[in-house]
Amino acid sequence: MMSGICNVCGLPGELCICQEIAKEQQCAILSTDRRRYGKIVTKVEGLEDSAIDINQLAKLLKNKCAAGGTVKGRTIELQGDHKKKAAGVLRNNGFNVEVR
Repeated sequence: MMSGICNVCGLPGELCICQEIAKEQQCAILSTDRRRYGKIVTKVEGLEDSAIDINQLAKLLKNKCAAGGTVKGRTIELQGDHKKKAAGVLRNNGFNVEVR
């Protein structure tokens, strides 16, 4: 979280614990989907809490998995099959992970 003011609790970023609590309560669901021309997409779903910055998390996942991707609603889509690597990144950042 940046050093600004938290949208949820109104505390400065250094003191905010909203995101840590949100991570522990959420279960990220990883799955793959087949798209046009046989392309595989890894989907990260189940992160519904607004305290989690979905765009920042998507940027981190795309960086660590060395893949392109996008955010659609509250779902992160990564190009390619990155379930293992994405699960490791999410666990290291304090999320509960379920791989399907």
